[in-house]
Amino acid sequence: MKQKVAFIGLGVMGYPMAGHLANAGYTVVVFNRSLEKAEKWSKAYPGTIAKTAAEAARASDIVFVCVGNDEDVQSVLCSEQGVLSGLAPEGIVVDHTTTSATLAVAMHNHSKQIGCSFLDAPVSGGELGAQKAALTIMAGGSEKIYHRVEPLMACYSRYSEYMGPPGYGQLTKMVNQICLAGMIQGLSEGLHFANSLGLDAKQIIGVISKGAAQSWQMDNRHQTMIDDNYEHGFAVDWMRKDLKYALDEAQKKGINLPITEIVDRFYEEIQAMGGGRWDTSSLLKRLRKKP
Repeated sequence: MKQKVAFIGLGVMGYPMAGHLANAGYTVVVFNRSLEKAEKWSKAYPGTIAKTAAEAARASDIVFVCVGNDEDVQSVLCSEQGVLSGLAPEGIVVDHTTTSATLAVAMHNHSKQIGCSFLDAPVSGGELGAQKAALTIMAGGSEKIYHRVEPLMACYSRYSEYMGPPGYGQLTKMVNQICLAGMIQGLSEGLHFANSLGLDAKQIIGVISKGAAQSWQMDNRHQTMIDDNYEHGFAVDWMRKDLKYALDEAQKKGINLPITEIVDRFYEEIQAMGGGRWDTSSLLKRLRKKP
């Protein structure tokens, strides 16, 4: 018999992720702060709607969470009508939100106190990865619990890995975002350089994408960058949230991240341009505005 699951948070990521679980035959109950989004989901997929996170948890063995930030996770788990007020002992919480490692450790400890388990399991791959069930998942917490939930996460991921104790999933995601920040800035500068010299940027990408410069960002974002189209993808606001967690962690540990700090300031400039919801590849738009 398949486990009963809840999915909390039906944003651009959670909506299709919960749908993949439902389509795989799991009994899914969803909760979303906006009831309208939950009702839309229930018309698209087999599953039921809960009025509160606690109600969703009471009906479930495993609760998946995908919300916004540390404060959202703490609220949805620990409030009076939160997940942990309804989840039975030996229940499992899998948090796919990108948060601080500090929050992940705190939620692990809080869950343990009531006899439940918590995995921090942030994802990479964006909205398209969620829709295509092609996410990458990096998990921290109990390895035994990870192996129990890995078959469920496989419904919406192409790869997942256990990274270590509580917080290690989030620390791994920070590494991911640090690498992304520098990579996107490099791609933006390369395209800006080509455009400024009157070169055929598309032709250049066709050549260099076959060599050492190739990346997911280059393959999937070069055309929209050339077209100056950023109304899609992973929002600058969310990237700045993620980078703040990484930079805060680095500051606590005395780790120098000069490029990440610079790119974070560039994203702050994009927010000031009104581009908070633009895709992270909008770093090129910032360069085009510079004299």
